[in-house]
Amino acid sequence: MRKRKSVWKIIFIVIAAVLILLLVIYINHQIHLKEETALRLPLGQMVEVDGHNMSIYVEGTGDTTLVFMSGGGTCSPILDFKSLYSLFSDQYQIAVVEKFGYGFSDVVDKGRDIDSILEDTRAALAAAGLNAPYVLCPHSMSGLEALYWAQKYPDEISAIIGLDMAVPEYYDSMNINIPVMHITGWAANIGVTRFIPGISDSDAIKYGTLSDEEKEIYRAIFYSRTATVTMINEMERVKENAEKVNSMGVPQLPMLLFISDGSGGTGFDKETWRKIPIEYISQIQEGEYIELDCPHYVHDYEYKAISESIIAFLSKQ
Repeated sequence: MRKRKSVWKIIFIVIAAVLILLLVIYINHQIHLKEETALRLPLGQMVEVDGHNMSIYVEGTGDTTLVFMSGGGTCSPILDFKSLYSLFSDQYQIAVVEKFGYGFSDVVDKGRDIDSILEDTRAALAAAGLNAPYVLCPHSMSGLEALYWAQKYPDEISAIIGLDMAVPEYYDSMNINIPVMHITGWAANIGVTRFIPGISDSDAIKYGTLSDEEKEIYRAIFYSRTATVTMINEMERVKENAEKVNSMGVPQLPMLLFISDGSGGTGFDKETWRKIPIEYISQIQEGEYIELDCPHYVHDYEYKAISESIIAFLSKQ
């Protein structure tokens, strides 16, 4: 009996210690969030979409509007793309739409089917006073949204420039672990991520052209926009969304794909990662592709080469 009581006492002490530790971590996180408030002031403008605030950043001039669309889980799209779009905003108008759950936009627990995502993006651009047609520049998962946009509203899209963008076939074999994402979201919400060295240093921070101040802003956003409920809702629907996009066929419009070597978190080997989009774009009459020897976030590594190729591509349209 005494032995059993001792065991339960040890278990109680361990549980109490863990709860106290989590409380300390959470309080530390809340203190830092308050200190970082000024760093999280919107870099662009906030527009109302479906009763919530959505962030959209616009710079540059020109008759052509390039709309940058982030991949899944990219916490700060505005800063993630900056190394690239800053190189040609003197020739084109640049727009970066931060979906709900990303960047400075509200975190919203709502359905993330492909139609809802697209209509939110279109509404944000309209609210910001931007008019179609657009050149879409999607990275990774947002390639599905871009393709669907061209399928559903072809008059609104003049071209697609894929920054290692996803095409539907990727999701046939992609393993998406939603339970792990929920655990990650929980850990981020209580502040565990603050104790993991270097975790907030994205490719944009390590390899892009962000200033020291912009890097601090990016880190502050990371701690408030990692594995948000909106992002998780997207991932829960992504295979279904890919199937819908695939069922509507391949849109025929000018398209340029930049294809990485598949490293940097895609889960695919180099050969497979490159084979899928090359086969996809072979079905497009005005399709081109460029292979890059760099990881998945191509715009944070090869921004100079990509900007030159984009300018050359658009000059032919």
